Formats: sequence, structure tokens, C-alpha cells
Amino acid sequence: MCRTGQPDPHDAGDEQTSDAAFAALLEDSAEELYESAPCGYLSTLMDGTIAKVNTTLLGWLGLERAAVVGRMRFPDLLTVGGKLYHETHFAPLLRMQGEIGGIALEVKRAGGARMPVLVSSVVKHGDAGEPLLIRTTVFDARDRRAYEEELLRGRKAAEEARKQAEADRARLQEALAVLQQSLLPATLPPVPGVETAAHYHTASPDRLGGDFYDVFPVDGKRFAFFLGDVCGKGPQAAAVTSLTRYTLRAAALHDPDPVSALSTLNKVLHERYTGSGDPRYCTAVFGTLEPDPVTGQVAIHLASGGHPPVLVLRADGTADFLPTPGGLLVGVLPSARFVTATTCLAPGDTLLLYTDGLTEARTGQDRTSLYGDEALLAFAARHAGKSPTDVIQALTDLLDSFGAGLDDDTALLALGARAPTL
Repeated sequence: MCRTGQPDPHDAGDEQTSDAAFAALLEDSAEELYESAPCGYLSTLMDGTIAKVNTTLLGWLGLERAAVVGRMRFPDLLTVGGKLYHETHFAPLLRMQGEIGGIALEVKRAGGARMPVLVSSVVKHGDAGEPLLIRTTVFDARDRRAYEEELLRGRKAAEEARKQAEADRARLQEALAVLQQSLLPATLPPVPGVETAAHYHTASPDRLGGDFYDVFPVDGKRFAFFLGDVCGKGPQAAAVTSLTRYTLRAAALHDPDPVSALSTLNKVLHERYTGSGDPRYCTAVFGTLEPDPVTGQVAIHLASGGHPPVLVLRADGTADFLPTPGGLLVGVLPSARFVTATTCLAPGDTLLLYTDGLTEARTGQDRTSLYGDEALLAFAARHAGKSPTDVIQALTDLLDSFGAGLDDDTALLALGARAPTL
């Protein structure tokens, strides 16, 4: 048993033995380190003739030292493309700078195979500053090349996936655009004594909107018109839009009274979606117009179901809302109350219908303020007396000015009385 505080002589001997063994491992000669280095070394004369090369590089090339030293130039080890790059870029830069590093080249191996390498060279100068020889280090870049090829394959796959996604999105947008157009009238029919104009802004080409409008004849004297907004977006909203349009058209042919048409729509929507777990409803303005060919005036009768009030732009430069307060959303209750209103358009007057995407557009630098009813009324007053086509064009430009602040679909419909033709 060792006494406390005194070293064990056996432990000291073991430590000395371990140090000696470790030192022996490090007793490599400089020549051995050169020949067996994990990279290739070679020294060439200034004309490229190989004067010295290590075993590692010879092993990579599959060549004997006697066939290389004094018999080959460094460019002879390279592929055709490597030789061209060496002569046009590598060698001139090396002469100008005295060193060059990390150049990707390929060397030829016995049997014709290629091996990617990274080459660094430095010029050794004599005491008088004259260039004596070039020392070059060659690193195996096969793992790096494999990694780069894998990255390229990944990038190519990602690019192909991106292109496919873009093509799929383009096809989807085209299909949605066609479907969206099927939910809107291709053109508005000619109305005697009335000029009509409309515009539909889709907030996103990747989804179907729920806004709708239409103008159509109901008898020999009167025409019906409507504009509205279905809750929600996408295919479900499109289905409700389609149902709404055809229901209103059919209801108007049976009874063109605005309240009767909206009541029929309310009944259809409520019965169709009650208990479905996905209630659907809409806001809508439905009306009739009856032009007087003698005076040029157009009588308007309309009803509103929870929709923003329409605007009347007069030929004298004034504009105001046509109030329809208290109308209920269409389809929410089994029986709904709808508010009616009447007006008369004189030649030069215009009736403007719109959905809330216009008034709820976000404005200002921070995009937190809504455009609102007051701004719309002021806009209408500035364009009162203009034709429906000009009013719709001005509103289209306004929508474009909102940019990203316009994140909801918007439908616009303008009906204007024309002066009678003599």
C-alpha cells in the first residue's frame, strides 16, 4: 500500500512510456510527410516542366514517377479544357500575381478517367528576386464535386417544381377566370334610352369572387337589374352566386316587383342552406327601370337587402345616396323585410351600384384607414354629369390606385338616362 502524499513509481513509469510512444509517432521525416500527404504536391520549372511530384498525386494519376519527372509539363496532366484554361488564365495570372489559389480543374487519370481537383500555386523566387520554380498543391475535389452535383440536381428539381407549380397556377387561374366570367353577363344588353356600364375587380386571380350583377329585359317596357355580394369566397361562394343570379332572373320573369324578387331569393337560399352546417347569405339590390322615350326620363324602382345604398349622380353636378336603411341580409331568416326606394333619372343622370369592396378598401400609408362612404360621395360629386362609361372608368382607375389596399372583390354597375332622339 502506498503511503499518502507520495507518488507511485509505477504511475510515473507508465506516463514516461506513453510520452515516448507518442513522440515516436511524430518522428516522421519531412520527406515522408511530403510523399504521403493527403494532398498532391508538385514542383515545376517556370516553363511547366515537372521537377518533383509526391506519391499521393502519382497514385491519383496512376503514373510512375519516371514517366512524369522531367518528361511532362503540368498542363499535360490536365484535360483539354483544363489545358486551355491554364494557358489563357491560370498561367498569366500566376505570372502577374506570383500566386493563385482554389482553381477548379480536372486531371487525367490512367485509363482516361477524369478527377476533379482544386489547384493552388505559388512562385518561388531567388535571392535576386528572379522566379525559380512553381510549387503547386492539388486537392481532391471529388467529394466536393459530388456535393455540387447533388446541389445542382436539387436546384434543377426545385426549378422544375417551381415551373410546374407556375404552370399549374396559370392553368388554375385560367380555369377560375373562365368560371368567374360564367357567373357574370358576357355583355350588358342594349336598353332603349339608357346607357349601361359595368366593371368587376377580382381581388385575387387564385380564388373565385362572390360579387355579382346583371341587367336583362322582363317585358316590352321594363328592364331588371341587380347587384350583390355573397358571403365568403371560393367554390362555395361561386355556387351561391350562380344560384342567386338564376333565381333572381327567374323570379323577375314571374314577378318583376323588387321586393317579390328578393323575397323569392331569400326563401331559396334559406331553404337550401338551413341545416347544412354552412349557412349562406348575400346582400343585394334588385330594381327595375322603365325608360320614357318621349321625355328621356327613366323611372327606377328598387329594393335592398342589407346592401350599401346606391348613388344618384345628377346632370347638374350633384350626387347623393338613395337611402335604403334597415333591409335584412338575404337568406338569413325564413321571412325578411326589404326596403324599397324610387327615383327618376333625367337625361345626364346616372345610378351607381357598387359592392363594399370599394368603400372598405384600405387607404393611407399604413393601410389602416377605410376609403368610406364620405370619400365615395365626394368622388361621385366630382364626376356627376359624366356618362356611365366615364364614371365606371374613373372608378376603375380609383380601384387600381388602391393597390394592395383593395383586398376584396368589387362589382360596379352604372345606369344612365340618355337624351331622347328626335
